[in-house]
Amino acid sequence: MRVAEPLLPTLAREFGAGVREASVVLAAVSVAYGSFQIVHGPLGDRVGKLRLATAAMLLAAVAAMACAAASSLEALAALRFATGMFSGAIIPLSLAWIGDHVDYAHRQAVLGRFVAGTLLGQSFGPLLGGTLSDLAGWHTTFVALGAAFLLVGFALAADARHDRGKTSGAPVAAWRQYLAILRSPRARPVLFTVGVEGFLFFGAFGFVGAYAHQRFGLSDTATGVLVAGFGVGGVAYSLLVRQLVGRVGEAGLVVAGGVTLLGCFLALACVPLLAVAATAVGVMGLGFYMFHNTLQTHATEVAPDARGAGVSFFALCLFLGQAAGVSTFGLMVERFGHRWPFVAAGAGLAALAWWFSARLMALRSRPPAGYE
Repeated sequence: MRVAEPLLPTLAREFGAGVREASVVLAAVSVAYGSFQIVHGPLGDRVGKLRLATAAMLLAAVAAMACAAASSLEALAALRFATGMFSGAIIPLSLAWIGDHVDYAHRQAVLGRFVAGTLLGQSFGPLLGGTLSDLAGWHTTFVALGAAFLLVGFALAADARHDRGKTSGAPVAAWRQYLAILRSPRARPVLFTVGVEGFLFFGAFGFVGAYAHQRFGLSDTATGVLVAGFGVGGVAYSLLVRQLVGRVGEAGLVVAGGVTLLGCFLALACVPLLAVAATAVGVMGLGFYMFHNTLQTHATEVAPDARGAGVSFFALCLFLGQAAGVSTFGLMVERFGHRWPFVAAGAGLAALAWWFSARLMALRSRPPAGYE
């Protein structure tokens, strides 16, 4: 998803465009990744989640390698759209597959380790993309990405052929599955919460780098390193998740995550010191995944007989919230500066965490989608 981020200036020069115009290659992946969730989930439920994720890997490999041969910015954007369309199936269906194979008592710890993998990918993607482009040209970045998809796809293929995961085995209209999920009193709080979480957190966090650059006069590289500290906090969570869940439980973990996020955003807004900002961004990763990983765990239970659809619906709500949040917080930052939007995001996330934690016990006692 992020491998092309450092390539924007190079792509702009290559195709005679501005950096803003070249950013279409980033937007294309995000739009395809989010919008095609409504297709991936139900299809994975029918044919098998691991099978579809493996096929998506192989198709993404073809699309990624084709990017290296793009002769125009428009062609590259279209091929990046295809890459996002296929690769968007992988993480949600993997989460759903874990839900099929790991009992609930141990699921959050396993999903926490899964989070570590996604965070490493997010952290190293831009680094590898920029390094390969500098060493051998931007085309090499996409060839390497396609090769990685291909390698992992073939590695999974044997397991996918023998996978005994849940499948519906019969065609079910996607809109019926999503309507059943929306009708579920167990699903609605989870979907609502992740949408608001995406709106508040990613809406505000998207401007942390710009704030650090403006406030402390950091270079682009230093700004990138500071923002990457978020991943360090997330990896720390993945190492501590089993102990954290055992000590404070799900509800306590959610509240602790909300309070941590409030403190971090307040620190960014009110303490204009670089060391404080860097520490806050790192701790923010820990707090975010305390909250979000609990939501992920519940997303695997909103529709046990259609987990692919349930988790993909969850991912779609997160994507829509994030998209709306970035636009809204961008307007807020333009009008009020960074301080008050950061304060608003922190307070909102703490309130949201308290609200959701109060409903966790009720969620566990309610039937999943299709059973009420």
